[in-house]
Amino acid sequence: MAVYRVYTEKKPAYAVEAKALLREIRHILLMKSITGVRVLNRYDIEGVDRALFERCLPVVFFEPQLDTHTFALPETDDAVFAVESLPGQFDARAASCEECVQLVSRCERPMVRAARVYLLAGTPTAEELARVKKYVINPVESREADLGERETLRQTYATPDAVETLAGFTALEGPAIAAFVARYGLAMDADDLAFCRDYFRGEHRDPTLTEIRMIDTYWSDHCRHTTFLTTLDGVELRKPAVERAFARYLALREELGREQKPINLMDIATIGARALKARGGLTNLDLSEEINACSIVIDVETDGTSEPWLLMFKNETHNHPTEIEPFGGAATCIGGAIRDPLSGRTYVYQAMRVTGAADPLAPVADTIPGKLPQRKLVTTAAAGYSAYGNQIGLATGLVDELYHPGYAAKRLEIGAVVGAAPQKNVRRERPAPGDAVILLGGRTGRDGCGGATGSSKSHRLESLETCGAEVQKGNPVVERKLQRLFRDERVTRLIKRCNDFGAGGVSVAIGELADGLRIDLDSVPRKYDGLDGTELAISESQERMAVVVSPGDAPALIALANAENLEATRVATVTAEPRLRMTWKGRTIVDLSRDFLNSNGAEKHAAALVADDGIRPAPIAGATVGERLMNLVSDLNLCSRQGLSERFDSTIGAGTVLMPFGGARQLTPAQAMAAKLPVLSGETDTVSGMA
Repeated sequence: MAVYRVYTEKKPAYAVEAKALLREIRHILLMKSITGVRVLNRYDIEGVDRALFERCLPVVFFEPQLDTHTFALPETDDAVFAVESLPGQFDARAASCEECVQLVSRCERPMVRAARVYLLAGTPTAEELARVKKYVINPVESREADLGERETLRQTYATPDAVETLAGFTALEGPAIAAFVARYGLAMDADDLAFCRDYFRGEHRDPTLTEIRMIDTYWSDHCRHTTFLTTLDGVELRKPAVERAFARYLALREELGREQKPINLMDIATIGARALKARGGLTNLDLSEEINACSIVIDVETDGTSEPWLLMFKNETHNHPTEIEPFGGAATCIGGAIRDPLSGRTYVYQAMRVTGAADPLAPVADTIPGKLPQRKLVTTAAAGYSAYGNQIGLATGLVDELYHPGYAAKRLEIGAVVGAAPQKNVRRERPAPGDAVILLGGRTGRDGCGGATGSSKSHRLESLETCGAEVQKGNPVVERKLQRLFRDERVTRLIKRCNDFGAGGVSVAIGELADGLRIDLDSVPRKYDGLDGTELAISESQERMAVVVSPGDAPALIALANAENLEATRVATVTAEPRLRMTWKGRTIVDLSRDFLNSNGAEKHAAALVADDGIRPAPIAGATVGERLMNLVSDLNLCSRQGLSERFDSTIGAGTVLMPFGGARQLTPAQAMAAKLPVLSGETDTVSGMA
């Protein structure tokens, strides 16, 4: 079939994006030679006939009230360039168009490719045009697109027939071990790799590349908190306040009889909760083998009857992904935070966002080499987080951002959520041999390959251009379907155990469900052809859940998922033998002992020094009260966050108790957030209680 092309553009009164970019070019990039900007969306579609294409134009590709459209680029002397997603990256705009056309036609899904076209009026020089392109195009996620016509949108991928076996691995010694780590860009260190070598010597074979990549992911700091679990052999404290806190920690260890346990950051972080529990102060703590989120049991009144509910809390940091790809990184920050309590079968109904950045008003010329400009990071990350949260329907009750030079090297991106569900709807059982593992939700692609290990490594100047595949691409529409599915008690009562596909993909999401597993990677649904066994094993493509059900319950769960327009595929089986096995193209490419995987690699030891850095609160500059007051209110950290907060919908679900801004003029920021619990009453959502 032919490839049809259409360009759409906002009418001048609604061209907000184009006007904003012109302001940034003139006031941030300081280019006065560019006098106007137009932004067009370009769509190429294949797999439909002319009649269907024209039928879909005003209902899929543009809104007649807001947009104009044309089938060719405007004839103009303006400088023109186009931007498209990198091959293999999930393009949410194109995917949404494909799904909408399929809904209109009720036939096979077509292929759509989207691009953004920029027209710059004025007299920019070649150097100025290059600067604009650099500002607009983030090489992690996009590239400059060809302006020519396309004969076809189909792409062919060469897939290897087998996964490489790393011959000679068990013979590695000395410097060869460190060289191997560097060659494959592993997050593990030389001690971990030597530990792997010894294991495979005991197995009397060399590993496959998939096994090494999977182990690297499984043991990454992101998945196993290696830094927090590192044993501190010596602690030297030179700050009195820290010394007093550490002395209290040691006293609690003695009280709890934990003197023989290693001292590490994880023990320091959890000692307070352990002490409260031992003293009887945590009677409502919900304990289980699942590690989806922090969970407590509360009493909730429903239709005049009190019943126990699970209330779950989770926060997610996406500092590295947001630093290199702010829209996708921030979007999957909130997406990842949602997926944890969602995998605990609770309904996520409230969120907050706290971020940290350097001065977004600093000139672009002052940007650290290899980094994105702070203004680009701040604005694009806010757009990504709010777009995801608003689309999934999550009330964001508190939004704040801190500004400090310390965030110039890497920004801070935190999303926190609260979820709840009746305790009776959450079934928790140990998987038994023969149980089925079903993959729910989105398909697998290359986006997210290496995300866990990427977040666990130090990065260099070229990271911005080489780490693109590490950033997952969120699809809030699919996650909304998962939320709806998991709110159905008929579904959650079928599920014995659940894991979300966050860091590590199949390797971790399915690998953590049971001690013994046999995973068929050929069964994993994929976004496109060409993925090899390693990519299928470690891809962190978003909006996917792995659930364990009894074999007889699998058809019912799949049917309920399909009713929500969600794909559900059986991809693995629980086995009695405690080994994790993966097959691809009829060959076993992963075969690892559970004890080995759970070891988390070689033991880590370090010494800690907390120096007295001499940093004290600096007095406010100024000779008079008036000068000091002016300097105080001129601090960027005291500016209003109202514009930022209004990007986020705080009223979704009608459960919000505290609005983000209050007072007589609705300008005073709230310092907390509160929302009523999402209680179902009869056939409608009502609210009761508060959290």
